[in-house]
Amino acid sequence: MRSAVFGLLVFTASAVPALAQQQAPAVVPVGTVVAERRPVSKSLDFVGRVDAINRVEVKARITGFLEAVLFKEGDIVKEGDPLYRIEKGQFEAAVKQAQGTLERSKAAKVLSTIQLQRAEELLARNTGTAVARDQAFAADQQAAGQILSDEATLQTAQINLGYTEITAPIAGKVGRTALTKGNVVGPDSGRLTVIVSQDPMYVTFPVSERELMRAKEAGQKVDLRGINVRIRFADGTLYDQTGQVDFVDVTVDRSTDTVIARAVMPNPAGSLTDGQLVRVALETGKPEEKIVVPQAALIADQEGIYVFVVDDGKVAVRRLKVSGELGPDVIVEDGLKGGELIIVEGLQSIRPGAPVRAAPLPKPVGRN
Repeated sequence: MRSAVFGLLVFTASAVPALAQQQAPAVVPVGTVVAERRPVSKSLDFVGRVDAINRVEVKARITGFLEAVLFKEGDIVKEGDPLYRIEKGQFEAAVKQAQGTLERSKAAKVLSTIQLQRAEELLARNTGTAVARDQAFAADQQAAGQILSDEATLQTAQINLGYTEITAPIAGKVGRTALTKGNVVGPDSGRLTVIVSQDPMYVTFPVSERELMRAKEAGQKVDLRGINVRIRFADGTLYDQTGQVDFVDVTVDRSTDTVIARAVMPNPAGSLTDGQLVRVALETGKPEEKIVVPQAALIADQEGIYVFVVDDGKVAVRRLKVSGELGPDVIVEDGLKGGELIIVEGLQSIRPGAPVRAAPLPKPVGRN
């Protein structure tokens, strides 16, 4: 009996460490980013739209068969580059016909001048009549008028001939063509294509009267013009250029109580597209250093917002007070000191106190 009890005790003692080893939590790999301090400007955010400074609808000014399309859709064109060519034959013939008519008018003018001189000489010798002289004078004036009319007809024919070559009126990016070779085009055909300028671009956005006053007070300016502007794309990335407000509308839209503001934004790489929707941030104060963390790391519960951090190889909770968004990130006012490893990936597999193995995640392109 005593030997049986002793054996049971030995078995239990040897099983306890093995059971503890089996229940030890596994180390979970997680992706982390550093809670970094960045200079953050005080700003007001708006929704804006990119507009080309120059936007031209290309149309035909004469009627004829489209002989050639001379550009590639989506290309950058310079002012004066050929875009379309209309069949020239009938317009070249019209020019020659107008030239011939003008030559006849000039010849008629030479004859009317001679006849006027002769009538004046005869009248001076008392062998001619005043009536004949007046008739010769009127004929000479009529010939001169006919020359002016025929010169205008020739000029019109030459202009129409020039319209057979449709060129780019501005530099910019050309859109797709509405008509192709062989179609009849004319003033009633509508636009053939569109050209939009590329650099710089406008960004327009509505500002409420209340926000306008706040921006004036924060920036200590009499108006918005000259305030720096930054924009973010739909994916949250920050555009690498800074623009300035150059125009604020002179009237308030009564239906929305907003004023339209406009900024000029450099576009050297062509990243901005006419009509594009963007987030606009007006920088109304000097930059202040703030702690910034990714929005993807935030977790919310009844007590508020928190993040998981890696503390001595284990998961810890940090309650946060945030003050605003900065693209894909949030600005932290309280709860972090900076430099903490914030867990962004693997959140579903961890809990407070669990051991983890941190792997730094690459910084997304365009995140400042």
